[in-house]
Amino acid sequence: MQELLRVMRTIDDRIVHELNTTIPTASFVGKVDASQTCKALYQSLMEAHTSRERIIKNCIAQTSSVVKTLREEREKAQDDVALLKQLRKEQTKV
Repeated sequence: MQELLRVMRTIDDRIVHELNTTIPTASFVGKVDASQTCKALYQSLMEAHTSRERIIKNCIAQTSSVVKTLREEREKAQDDVALLKQLRKEQTKV
């Protein structure tokens, strides 16, 4: 999941870079439709953020499910130190 988030942050960086390079300077104002370019960049950014949000929520749901399972196992085997460490690790992720 962390790798997916890193890739998505890279997408944001690329969008910002594209925005900085496509907004026309005073000498190119008449040659480029800045509003259309901005609209397309905005749409790309919103799609990236929506996708990121969906992935984060999915990650939280999966990790919460693992934590629940580990808690149930922990109640059955309270002396298992390895299980406790794994539970704490998953809780930290959430």
